[in-house]
This record gives sequence, C-alpha cells and structure tokens, in this order.
Amino acid sequence: MVEVVKYAATGRRKSSIARVVLTPGKGVIRVNKREFIEYFNRETDRILITEPLKLTNTAEKFDVEVSVNGGGATGQAGAMRLGLSRALTLFDLETRPTLKKADMLRRDPRMKERKKPGQKGARRKFQWVKR
Repeated sequence: MVEVVKYAATGRRKSSIARVVLTPGKGVIRVNKREFIEYFNRETDRILITEPLKLTNTAEKFDVEVSVNGGGATGQAGAMRLGLSRALTLFDLETRPTLKKADMLRRDPRMKERKKPGQKGARRKFQWVKR
C-alpha cells in the first residue's frame, strides 16, 4: 500500500476557522466538498487565498482540501490563506522566509468589538432627543 503524505494546518480570521489539508496532486482546490470557484464568488477572495501558492510556486503541485466554518466570506478567505501558508511551511521550511516577508504567517488579531450597555452598538449611541 502506498502511503500518501498529507500536510495539515489550521487558520483563523475573525470568527472563521479553516482546516487545510495539502496532498500532492494537480492543483485542485475544494472547499467544504465544493468547487473553489463555486464557493468563493468574489475574485478578490480567490486572489487572497491563492496568494501563498503563487508566491511559493506550488499552485500545480498540491491538491487542497479545506473545511471552513464560521464568519463570512472574507473571514473564511483570510482563515484559509493563513492555514494554507502554515501547511506550505510544514511541506518545505525554505518557503517560510518568503511567506513571512509577505506577512502571510501572522494571524490578523482584529475581532468584532462587543456591544456596550446603554448604546445601540459597539460605538453607536441611541439618538439624542432634546424634548
């Protein structure tokens, strides 16, 4: 039996979590068992996700299987990008300086600010009425 080498990593962004698995292949990307282009309609999200593969010239070397949940499309794209970058560094440590310089190995710490009591939202106040 031939053992297939897999590289798995996790990426997070906002409230999204992406579990990325890289296997040697032809460059097929599947997200939640759906086609990559079908799952992410926005071109900007697709560009953001494939950036680590293009930087390391590994776009046609791996099949990418991603399980992502939570948050919206942009948060999920960011989580996928981080997970993909981390998985690529597991495959080859020499890609780490390239990805680190492009700021792809750092988790974006920005989260949604909580709603405050006595206010409409995090910063928005209720409308002030004079009379």
